[in-house]
This record gives sequence, structure tokens and C-alpha cells, in this order.
Amino acid sequence: MEDIDLVVNERTTEDIVREHLKLHGSARQKVEEQGSSSPLIRRALAAASKKGSGIGKPEFIVTLPEDAPKLVIVVECKADTARHSSPSGDCPVEYAVDGVLHYAAHLASSFDVVAIAVSGTDHRHLKVSTFRQLKGASTAEPLPSPVGPIDRLLPIDEYRRLLTYDPAVRARTHAELMAFSRVLHNYMRDYAKLSESEKPLVVSGILIALRDEVFKRNWSDYKPRDLARELFSAIGRTARDSDIPEAKREIMLAPYSFIRTHPELSKVGANGETPLLRLIADLDEHVRPFLDAYHDVDVIGQFYGEFLRYTGGDKRGLGIVLTPKHLTELFAKIANVGPHDTVVDTCAGTGGFLIAAMTEMDAKAGHDDDARRRIREHQLVGVEQQPHMFALAVSNMLLRGDGKANLYQGSCFEPEILAQLEEGVPGRFSRPNIGLINPPYSQKGEGLHELDFVETLLACLRPGGLAVAVVPMSCAITPHPTRRRLLANHTLVAVMSLPNDLFAPVGTVPCMMVFRAHQAHQHAPQPTWFGYWKHDGFVKTKDRGRIDLRNEWPAIRDQWLEEFHGRAVRPGRSVLKFVGPEDEWCAEAYMETDYSGLTAEDFNRELRKFALYQLMHQNDASENNDDLPGIQPSGGEV
Repeated sequence: MEDIDLVVNERTTEDIVREHLKLHGSARQKVEEQGSSSPLIRRALAAASKKGSGIGKPEFIVTLPEDAPKLVIVVECKADTARHSSPSGDCPVEYAVDGVLHYAAHLASSFDVVAIAVSGTDHRHLKVSTFRQLKGASTAEPLPSPVGPIDRLLPIDEYRRLLTYDPAVRARTHAELMAFSRVLHNYMRDYAKLSESEKPLVVSGILIALRDEVFKRNWSDYKPRDLARELFSAIGRTARDSDIPEAKREIMLAPYSFIRTHPELSKVGANGETPLLRLIADLDEHVRPFLDAYHDVDVIGQFYGEFLRYTGGDKRGLGIVLTPKHLTELFAKIANVGPHDTVVDTCAGTGGFLIAAMTEMDAKAGHDDDARRRIREHQLVGVEQQPHMFALAVSNMLLRGDGKANLYQGSCFEPEILAQLEEGVPGRFSRPNIGLINPPYSQKGEGLHELDFVETLLACLRPGGLAVAVVPMSCAITPHPTRRRLLANHTLVAVMSLPNDLFAPVGTVPCMMVFRAHQAHQHAPQPTWFGYWKHDGFVKTKDRGRIDLRNEWPAIRDQWLEEFHGRAVRPGRSVLKFVGPEDEWCAEAYMETDYSGLTAEDFNRELRKFALYQLMHQNDASENNDDLPGIQPSGGEV
């Protein structure tokens, strides 16, 4: 009789979950009970019976075939909250948590799994536990959430969002994207015969075209001779529908025009498909979902950087050194970018700094949709001289729903552009108060030194505005006339020595400079702060470039920000110093050595090294000097 009551009461728990899925489900979810129509899920549950043999039958299986095909949400119910979880965790028949984790372990062979255990018959007093087990993982863990353990039922889209931004999932997904970029690079080189500047344009062009509903529905049905033309038309329609002004639209579209006539893109291969068709299919599958999920990532810039890693490309000829994502994010936090600031990048490249600033501003704006719209329409300003890079920057912003980003194609030294930046444009943007820049390196022309770009950026900012620039360390230690002009008109707030291999494989040793605009350095009330930021936790790998292999960066970043904003002085890490234009602007010149971490063993180890060196030196000296009269090797003991 007790078992019958439990079954009846458990139906009440299931009804609560069923009603929740109706009211708070995703638009295109698929909810199944006691089984699944998916062959892959059926295969995973084939031997997953909680009793030890037979097919596993979870109470609810929720999938999102179109929006998140690699995700399965599984739910197990119990009527009695006393049967929510067992102390041992190995009683799947009797307990909700044990049962749902049992199913998750089987499903994780093929999917990322969100596992939800629900017990209780009163919706106001349910007991809920939520876990995630990633594909291939051996164990489940609580689903990470900014507010702590998830102890209630959430909307289905919220589970997907939490899993998407789970650090482990994000890192894995980004690694998969970069691995795909290498495959893509080889295919475009070997079959599409694209040049280095054409490759990122094809990628961004396809992603833009896939935002056009007509093209998105029909691209696989177009005839090979029509596909390239339809792709270019879709790029134009997307730009037009995003309210990009006509003049800017023509400049943006021009670099994409080669797609219509490139002979190899439309050549039909032995398999009956063209390289362009294959590229659209691959980008639609691998890249578009990533871009839809992670708006804070400069996907186009990262692809461009990956392409340049394999060949010399133009990164040396044009002085292009693309800024790593973790550095663009750091810049936005160093400048303390907020939702009311106007940010400019006068060497915008693919728009990485503007995307980082937008992300920081969005986070501080919260759920204020009007503020987010203003940020995109009026508070992000960029200048880029290279036409193909300008097209990539506009595309990058467009892919984030921004059709009115204030991007200029031209040189940041052009008087007309400078005048608009310094005065602002009524109805479009006000004079910027924050500047973020990574200028071209090693330019040889007059007035094209890296510090000339920094000086021009500062001229654009409001008095008191903040400029953050990454430049070669030579700018900090080598005399240059611009240094004197900079300090005559602006304040050098801080300089941070950055990792030597930050831009690997380019061999530039960089530093970060922070200036306060239009306040002469000699009137600064405080000395300049110098930081020694040589270790960011990233390591060089053969196939993936520099990566945060051990997830050290978040803690290092937070420590750097605390030290910078607090102007902390710590031996071996940072120092305060009054400097002038002829002085060295780097921590290494003034920082005290930190001896606090040294031990007796460290001392003894160095002595042993020295003794070994002396012994080897004496032997070499004996061999070299035996035949030289009057010269004898030195003796002595260590």
C-alpha cells in the first residue's frame, strides 16, 4: 500500500515538473518522458536501467535540437523529500539525486548533461538539486551559477545559458573553435586558393550573410554559379537592414566584392560541391552558434590571428600585432569603462578593444535595454585605415546587432577625422573620454612612431580622459621627441611591463602605458605607478598558441587590477617613481628585489651552481693556459 501511495504522489511531483516545462520551457524544446526518439539518446540509455539491466527511462528528457544539439536535460522525481539523495549516492532506484546522476553518467558518453533531481509534492516546498556532467567527464558536479547552488527549477533557456558560460564549457568550446580554424585555414589555402587578406573576409562575409533570413533558408539550394552572387547580395541586405549609412556601406562592401568573381570559390569539385558551399556549411555548423552564444569574443579577430600564425601574412609588413582577448578585457577594466563612457580606438583593427569595452559596459548596464542600445549607437567610436580591416571591424560590430557603430575608414591623423573625434558629432557621439589602442608597430615613416599614435589618441580625448595603450618596450626606454611632448601635455599615470611572449610568434616585447589626457605631467600630484606584469599564466603550445593552460589568468588579472587601482607598492611587483621624459619608464629600472620568498635551500642551491661553474672554469683555464708562460689558473675553495 505504501508503494502505491508513493507512485501516486510521485505523479504529483511529475505534474509539477510537467507544468513548469510548459510555462518556462524554451520555444523550440522537445520534451519526452520515459524514453527518447533520438537514436543517440536511446543508445546511451540502452543499458542504463536503474535496476542494473535494461533500458534506462528517466522521467523527463528535454532537448533543444536546433538551439543546442549537444545538450540533454534530464529530470528525475521523487514524492518524498526524504528520498531526495542518499548518503552513499549509489541508490538510483530509491533516490532522486542518485537516479538522475546515474542517467547523466550514461548520457555523458555523447552529450553535455544538465541533471535535475526534484522531490516533494508541493510546488512551494520542492527540493531541487542541479548538476552538470560534460561530455566525456567521469563525474558530475553542481551546475556553476553566479548566485551559488541552484535549488529551484529554472527556465530551460537559463540552464542552457548557465552551461554555455560555465568556464569549463567555454574553454572547451573556444579550444574546439580554434582547432576548427586551423582546419579551415588549410582548406581555404588548398582548395579555395584564398590569399591571407581574403580568408578572414570570406569568414566574416559568410557569417554576415547567414544573418539574412532568405540566404539562411536557401543557401544549400542555390546553384553553384549563383551561390557567390547570392552570398554577396545577402551581405549587402544585412548591412542595409542594419541601417548602416550608404557611404559607409559602400566602403564596407568593397573588400567583399572579390567573392562574386573568385574562380576557385565557385569551382565544382569531384564531389559535386564548391569550396564556397563547403565553407558556408562548416561555418554555419561550427562558428555561427559560438558567435550567437559568446558576444564578448572577437571571433573574426581570433580567426584572423590564427590565420596569420601559420604564414607570415601581413602582420610584419603592416605592423599588425593583434591584441589577445584577455588583454583587451584587461584594458577595459584598467580604464574602468562604464555604461556612460564614450570609448574610442583610433587603430581599431578588427574591433577587439571596442568589443571588450562594449562587454564591460553591458555588464555594468545590467538589464537596461535602452542603455545597451545607446552604448552601441553612440558610445563606441573607431578608426581603421586598412580597408579590409575596416570591413572586418564593421562586420564584427554588425554581427553583434550594431548597425550604427561610429567607425571611420581612414587614418587617425587625417584632420577631418581628428576634428570630428575632438569635437564629437551631435546626434552620433560625444567627445570620447576613454581611449584604448594597440598602434601599428615598427612603422618607418615620419610621424608614424608608436608614440605618435598615442599622442593623437590623447588629443581626441576630453580633458581628464584616460588612454590605455600597448606599445613596444622600446617606447619606454629609448629616447624619442614624442616623449617630451607627451609629458608636456598629459600625465603618465602608469606603465606595466607585460609578458615577453605576449604577441608570440611576433617577437615584440610589450608594455602597457596609461595616460591622463590634457593634464601636464609636471603638475601631477602623484608619482607614476610601475608594475612588473610578466607572468599572466599563459603558456605557449605547439598547436594552440598561448593559452591559459592551468586557468591561472582570472586570479592573476584580479591581483593586477587590485594593485593598479590601489597603487600598491610591493617588492618585486610594483613601485612608485617620479619620472621625466628622459628617464626610463619601466618597473625594472626602479623596483626593489623581493627577497621574502628566498629560503636557505635557495641559497645553498645557488652556491652549488656557482661551485660547479668555478670547477668547470678552472678546468677550462688549465687546458687553455698550460702552454702560456706566466699565466696560472686561479685557485681557492668554495
